[in-house]
Amino acid sequence: MSRQIKITKYEGNTHYNVVIVDSYGQEHQMGWYALPPVLDRECEQIWSNEVKQELDPLSSAIHELHQHDVERGILTGNRDGLD
Repeated sequence: MSRQIKITKYEGNTHYNVVIVDSYGQEHQMGWYALPPVLDRECEQIWSNEVKQELDPLSSAIHELHQHDVERGILTGNRDGLD
């Protein structure tokens, strides 16, 4: 994944939303700015200290349960097509 800076402004809004994406694809919300900001220092700080965030235990448990359901065929969908 490449590093990115996403600056968006919604129609009719007066502020810019800034999100920095690191090489792991994790997004870092920098905030809302009235003018497009100069983010060289903030980007360099995030990109130089990149650490892949691990899933918390609850998310890992839910993922494992979901994987077990997929392997058992429980999540195959509705066979009769009535739903």
